[in-house]
Amino acid sequence: MANIVVKKLDTTPIEERPTEIVERKGLGHPDSICDGIAESVSAALCKMYKEKMGTILHHNTDQVELVGGHAYPKLGGGNMVSPIYILLSGRATMEILDKEKNEIIKLPVGTVAVNAARNYLKKVLRNADLEKDVVVDCRIGQGSVDLMDVFDRKKTDIPLANDTSFGVGHAPFSVTEKLVFETEKLLNSDELKKELPAVGEDIKVMGLREGKKITLTIAMAVVDRYVNSVEEYNEVKEKAKAKVEELAKKLADGYEVEVCINTADDDNCIFLTVIGTSAEMGDDGSVGRGNRANGLITPFRPMSMEATSGKNPINHIGKIYNILANIIAHDVAELDGVKECYVRILSQIGKPINEPKILDIEVITEDNCDLKDIEPKAKEIAERWLDNIPEVRNKIINGEIKTF
Repeated sequence: MANIVVKKLDTTPIEERPTEIVERKGLGHPDSICDGIAESVSAALCKMYKEKMGTILHHNTDQVELVGGHAYPKLGGGNMVSPIYILLSGRATMEILDKEKNEIIKLPVGTVAVNAARNYLKKVLRNADLEKDVVVDCRIGQGSVDLMDVFDRKKTDIPLANDTSFGVGHAPFSVTEKLVFETEKLLNSDELKKELPAVGEDIKVMGLREGKKITLTIAMAVVDRYVNSVEEYNEVKEKAKAKVEELAKKLADGYEVEVCINTADDDNCIFLTVIGTSAEMGDDGSVGRGNRANGLITPFRPMSMEATSGKNPINHIGKIYNILANIIAHDVAELDGVKECYVRILSQIGKPINEPKILDIEVITEDNCDLKDIEPKAKEIAERWLDNIPEVRNKIINGEIKTF
């Protein structure tokens, strides 16, 4: 049985504190572009390994760097003059010895990785010409012998931890967290892009709650070819603002919500782009600098510094435990009497990942609730998910669980 600890947390719930800050970097933000590419490359390698070798081999593709390009946006349509450069690095199993035939099988890691990156960019950067606007360079190398040994040492559904590391999660989302998360989703939705094609994909939402007032400060790229004047640009902002305000009425009833879009705009400078992302004008990106595994950046909550995207979904604790901690926290938070739940899971390298060194659950309870009523149920939830790690792994590979 895993070492599971459940205890009461004597602190003020997030909704009752005077202030709260929440951030989400949208899909077209340079850091999120790197996260998305890293995860897409990992998923594509998993598929290729299973097709060619019948099993997923060791890899970690969480090293993606984006070097911003150079563009000249202008009202009515500008142009890119220097492409965005994307470097794929990390480690993967590139060849394997077929002991029966006594020959080395070489695997198309580089080709698969570049294709996965380009396919992802097609989905995210709607206005980019990927033949001209983006260069994708693959420098993925052969994996570490020691880590490959840990990866392969125990061929069972429950692999051994690749590292001594931890994951954290919390639930439920506060009103501010929900609003920030859903605001970015709305502005980057297919429905909104059809109605307002000028809205680019590079969107960052910063939420500040002060008592019962929430201020959303939104950086929203506008694509130049769709606006011919500053007046049209401002009209796009106003329409987007109205959409967010409509969403806020549904998600933040009882709160005053102020929506501010592109607050740095002035008569000489507006957030105008050629392809919808600041990556076109020197803004660089890297995996792990943006959203955590739950899709948010939450300085008022416990967070891990771990980059979740691109790590292998089989035994990499930095990925599995951060996702698992959020899943367990969500289920425990739904128990009667629980206001909030915080989960931390610690591994030991080389030990089965369903046997963590500790799985720590903290709950903020209702005033009339006894921890003894919650503890066995919370432990049962944690044990059930530890036993179902293969299910979590499969959902990650299939894209059912997001990593940023």
